Amino acid sequence: MDWRDNTRYAVFTRRTALVGFGTTAFFAGLVARMYKLQVTDAAQYAELAEENRVSVRLLAPPRGRIVDRFGLELAANRQNFRAILVPEQADDPLKVLDRFFKLVPRFADERDRVLKEIARNRKFMPATIAENLSWEEFAAINFYAPDLPGVQPDVGHTRDYPYGPDLAHVVGYVAKVAENDMEDDPLLRLPGFRIGKSGIERTIDKPLRGKAGASRVEVNAYGRVIRELQRNDGTPGDDAVLTLDMDIQSFATRRVQGESASVVVMDIHSGDIYALVSSPGFDPNLFNVGISRTDWKELIENPFKPLTNKVIQGQYPPGSTFKPVTALAALAHGVASPTETVFCSSVMTLGNHQFHCWKKGGHGSVNLKLGIKYSCDIYFYEMARRLGVDKIADMANRMGLGEDYGIELPNVKDGNVPTSGWKLATTGVSWQQGETLITGIGQGYLLATPLQLAVMTARLSNGGKKVVPHLLRSVGSKTFNNPHPEELGIDPDHLARVMDGMNAVSNEVGGTAFGSRIADLGELTIAGKTGTAQVRRISMAERDKGVMKNEDLPWIQRDHALFVAFAPMIAPQYAICVVVEHGGGGSKVASPIARDIMRETLMRDPARRPALAPIASREPTSQEG
Repeated sequence: MDWRDNTRYAVFTRRTALVGFGTTAFFAGLVARMYKLQVTDAAQYAELAEENRVSVRLLAPPRGRIVDRFGLELAANRQNFRAILVPEQADDPLKVLDRFFKLVPRFADERDRVLKEIARNRKFMPATIAENLSWEEFAAINFYAPDLPGVQPDVGHTRDYPYGPDLAHVVGYVAKVAENDMEDDPLLRLPGFRIGKSGIERTIDKPLRGKAGASRVEVNAYGRVIRELQRNDGTPGDDAVLTLDMDIQSFATRRVQGESASVVVMDIHSGDIYALVSSPGFDPNLFNVGISRTDWKELIENPFKPLTNKVIQGQYPPGSTFKPVTALAALAHGVASPTETVFCSSVMTLGNHQFHCWKKGGHGSVNLKLGIKYSCDIYFYEMARRLGVDKIADMANRMGLGEDYGIELPNVKDGNVPTSGWKLATTGVSWQQGETLITGIGQGYLLATPLQLAVMTARLSNGGKKVVPHLLRSVGSKTFNNPHPEELGIDPDHLARVMDGMNAVSNEVGGTAFGSRIADLGELTIAGKTGTAQVRRISMAERDKGVMKNEDLPWIQRDHALFVAFAPMIAPQYAICVVVEHGGGGSKVASPIARDIMRETLMRDPARRPALAPIASREPTSQEG
């Protein structure tokens, strides 16, 4: 054999060995990798494969109900008839949408929104065309389904407010989640999820939401759902029980219908609020389904301001309803006795200024009881002059003015109880004695909400106890017990003297509310105080000519009409405040309204009827597919 052949053979052998070694190493690595994948990491990759096959989708739980003290539903969940469109199942989505909106034309404005939703999602993803369809509309869509390829009638749930405007300011409403509402809760990222935006719905939104559920569905490689494997509907939201009595709430709402007004009825001992009415109301269901521009414009341009909760946000000069506070301060500081008289000639002069009584010609000699009974301005000017504004303010604060009580509603206003220090700090100008006089009759810088005036009346009539108003009885199994109110340290005799004056207002001839007494319920009588709060200053020229009657003035320039009261006079249980914006005289307008509502309250007597016990939290449910 030639040496060259031996050389070629040796080279071939080495190459063969290298190739064989390389092949062996490759297959050994492949076997090792396969062992790692199929044995060592089998569980991990099986889980990953399962995740590709199974998709977990979040489910919104049912929102908790809101009920009144006797279990009547004020906010619940109802069936939501809706229609969705699966674009891949439609021959031509544009034509299908045109047919759909001809069938239900009131949703035609949604066309552009639906097209945008279709454009940004995959073709098999459903897009909501319309929600809250009427039964007739839903039936029509089902009937014409063959002509609407890709359209699927569907039934979900949505919030429902059966009493609409009657409770809009108390219960509030839910609406879609805005960008600034985003939190860690994954529920907030669910399309179409709604949260509380006002009222009780907003205050206790989280417990009402509940906890999210989940649906495990099998999907194909494109993400299309094949079948549902498991479903956990989550934990429903807690139910909330309010202190309201819906029958009294509805009666009060009807009684002030057509007025820009507010009403509060509360228990003077427990602080339970039985009625809280701000008129006019609005339909909270509009915000749930998506309020139209037309409806929104009507609400914000309405001069009666239906979106404002006047009970807690309306701040008014209390007018003569404040005179019992001035009287209590005068007695407490010993600047007057109950029997001392002040002569009212209709005018009081202080320096170069004259301060007038509402009654032309005056009331003559009046003591504390008669001062309250006749609502004599001169008597209370004199009491205020003797006291000074800071002592009046101290008593006003003790009686509940100037605070929000932590009541379970958003955006509560504090009102304003002026002092000499407050004015100097606010305006840089010293307090003037004339300002003290008008503060004594509830005018000037003094402002109060209707809720504060109801609390003032409750504290006066419950023996001088610091009762605090509240709306929630329980949320789920948690009960909100109002603590036993502390004593305010007011002499019981002083309280009795003022209450006697308020009794004379309503039940003695000549009292400013005698025409609005309750005369048909035996001892269940009402004791109150009228108030007429000026919204503009009356000039001397107007007084000389004779002040125009309220009804002859533009609505916005008319006085506010107020009335506060408690009942029964013997063993009081309930307090009420009524404010009618620009209504005119308190005795003519507000006191008849208060009388009717208080009469209804006394006849129902909710404080002595067994209320609903706390509602236990509901458990989550699950099912296997």
